[in-house]
Amino acid sequence: MKCRHCGTELTLPLIDLGSAPPSNAYLTQAALSEPEKWYPLRVLVCDHCWLVQTEDYAHHGELFSDDYAYFSSFSTSWLAHARAYVSAMAERFGLGATSHVVEVASNDGYLLQYVRERGVPCLGIEPTASTAAAARDRGIEVIEQFFGVSLADDLAAAGRRADLTVANNVLAHVPDINDFVAGFARLLKDDGVATFEFPHLLNLVQLNQFDTIYHEHFSYLSLAAVARIFESNGLSVFDVEELPTHGGSLRVFAQRAQTGRRPVGAAVAGMLAREHAAGMTRPAFYSGFQHKAEKVKNDLVAFLIDARRDGRTVAAYGAAAKGNTLLNFAGVRGDLISYVVDRNPAKQDMFMPGSRIPIVDESRLQAEPPDYLVILPWNLRDEVMAQLADVRQGGTKFVLAVPTLEVIA
Repeated sequence: MKCRHCGTELTLPLIDLGSAPPSNAYLTQAALSEPEKWYPLRVLVCDHCWLVQTEDYAHHGELFSDDYAYFSSFSTSWLAHARAYVSAMAERFGLGATSHVVEVASNDGYLLQYVRERGVPCLGIEPTASTAAAARDRGIEVIEQFFGVSLADDLAAAGRRADLTVANNVLAHVPDINDFVAGFARLLKDDGVATFEFPHLLNLVQLNQFDTIYHEHFSYLSLAAVARIFESNGLSVFDVEELPTHGGSLRVFAQRAQTGRRPVGAAVAGMLAREHAAGMTRPAFYSGFQHKAEKVKNDLVAFLIDARRDGRTVAAYGAAAKGNTLLNFAGVRGDLISYVVDRNPAKQDMFMPGSRIPIVDESRLQAEPPDYLVILPWNLRDEVMAQLADVRQGGTKFVLAVPTLEVIA
């Protein structure tokens, strides 16, 4: 395989997680009688541009289908993050009634609803029909397509260039990262700003966040790699911020390379220096990751087997993509975790891909409280534990598997 950015032949491995179905391909009752598609899940590192990427097996149309079940609005902390972002960007860049904001991967309108509340004209671009419909129900205009140069040129020709483009947790999801990034350079106004948020590869490796690897994530990103990709496709980075979301993310600010006039902030050089000091442009940084992931797998399986031998019941909370990566890598099935609770009605009464564990609503916790509850979206641990304080008071112990096994009484 060749690097999807620079074309270099890839030979440096990061991790091999075996095989798994797409992590958001939740199953209906009827689908339990049918075979599932499983794909190898291996990640390689480009030792030229240092873009970390999955091997290509599944087409993006299979991964982001019409019945895509991830809806951003079911996380209260993510909604708060979106509201704060809109407020900060409106103040920093003077957004108002004559501005135009475009969000790529706008999902169910979780962010643009706050743009619309401020009276700022906006547009969502979202290829999955299920989430696009939810956004339209909020009164948000949505174009139901994948984004790239072609769509950007169409919008620019129609006079719909943007003062601000938003791309939260989507840069990692695109197979043709060059076409995707070049689209932003075409869509922005001459003095427009593009922001991108993505989990920071530095944290993924150093904090053993291997379960954030799944087929829908084609790339795993450092600032150094992103800056290089942007420069090749008409954008230049002028600022970067660290965020606590998704276990540690970056928010990168970019402008059109030819027409942007904002000075480059000191934070950019600081983050690049930090990545360099960590060794992210040397092969040794990426060695040993496989072993750390396997230790998590082995510790979790041992815990679940011991609990079963002791007659203890175990359930899980959060039918998240990262949870599917963990469960399938570990080979966990319904004999070890009896059900998964999720607040999203689109996932309830479905089954986890691969493990085929049933997904239920929160009432099951009251009717059938387990001895242990494994929190799969560990990045939301505080939010989940606050929501389920009564369950904990009833005697259920919470369990985290990543980055290390932790039982919280």
